[in-house]
Amino acid sequence: MSRVKEEIISELNTLSPRASEEVLSFIRFLKSKRQKAVPDTALASEPVLRKDWLLPEEDEAWDDL
Repeated sequence: MSRVKEEIISELNTLSPRASEEVLSFIRFLKSKRQKAVPDTALASEPVLRKDWLLPEEDEAWDDL
């Protein structure tokens, strides 16, 4: 186990049950934030990229690959 994880566990062992619940909630928030970041970014860029990618000229350029 890494030193950081060991320190986190050590700190968790000193917390009240209520504070432990808050830490768990924060960890879940961080995980969901990370999972949402990539798809949201990809979806946001799709309309911008579509105007350049969905052109006949672009298809012709890639036909021989």
